[in-house]
Amino acid sequence: MAVVIRMKRTGRRNRPCYRISVADSRCPRDGNVLENLGLYDPVSPNPDAQHTVNVERARHWLSVGAKPSPTVHSLFKRHDVYEGDFALKPQTPRKRKGRRAPTAKHTRKQATKAARAEAKNQRRTERMAIRRAAAKAAAAAEAAEATEATQATQATQATQATQAPETPETPQAPETPQAPETPETTETPAAPESTETPETPEAPETPEATETRGDE
Repeated sequence: MAVVIRMKRTGRRNRPCYRISVADSRCPRDGNVLENLGLYDPVSPNPDAQHTVNVERARHWLSVGAKPSPTVHSLFKRHDVYEGDFALKPQTPRKRKGRRAPTAKHTRKQATKAARAEAKNQRRTERMAIRRAAAKAAAAAEAAEATEATQATQATQATQATQAPETPETPQAPETPQAPETPETTETPAAPESTETPETPEAPETPEATETRGDE
């Protein structure tokens, strides 16, 4: 029977919790276990309670030949399970002389890669130089436009100052002399009353008229 040390999932949905358990490799993940060695709770707010391991029992099962899973192996490293007699052997890299020997194909690839990198750097420097030159030209043009605008405004102000004559001060109007008082008009004497015209004497009656009157 092959004994392994792996995780057994517990908890509810979207809230995982794992038990570090020793079990038979032929059993399902959440099946029967031989022993529980600790707990791994990644969602716990308390960092000290996120993982706990029984170091003595873990070393016992390792001494008997139990094989831990990669996750359990990393947890054992955190809890210093691999110390003393259980220290891990340093891994020495294998010597592969044939793979490091330079070949014509490898040399050609390296040369092509270096040429591409150099061309890429050259194109980048050219683009940067063009952009910097364009930025400098734009800044110079803006400065020139600003100076021209200021000079134009100064020139217009100067021409307006020379063309516009100074308006003389308007003299104050002299005070009009007061008209002399007119003397009071003397009363005109009343016209003398006209003398009565004498009555004209009546003309004497003619005798014919008297006769005619008597006949009547």
